[in-house]
Amino acid sequence: MKIDIEKSRVTLSPENAEEKAKLEAIWRVLVDCIGDSRKLVPIGEYTPLKGDAGASFQIEGLEPQESSYVEVKVEQESEVYCRTCNKLVVLNAGDIIPLCCGKMMEIVD
Repeated sequence: MKIDIEKSRVTLSPENAEEKAKLEAIWRVLVDCIGDSRKLVPIGEYTPLKGDAGASFQIEGLEPQESSYVEVKVEQESEVYCRTCNKLVVLNAGDIIPLCCGKMMEIVD
């Protein structure tokens, strides 16, 4: 992951497909299409001299049940939607149901 800092702006740029998928998952949890977006709050301290375990952050305002997001795949081609912003997405068999507005999208009956 490439990290660029310009004044108060931080840009994260994925360098492979796995990082791109993880960045998209974080984005979907943080950004609420209708209400307030959530914030990343640093936890503890980052000390690179103690080994590079990375920096830890907590997602502020995330409900406990939302923080235990489990990836769910659709078994057949399906449409899913977001109750908050009414976004509709078509998924192919085996696709993971995405998060939108901080919640997992729902399958349209």
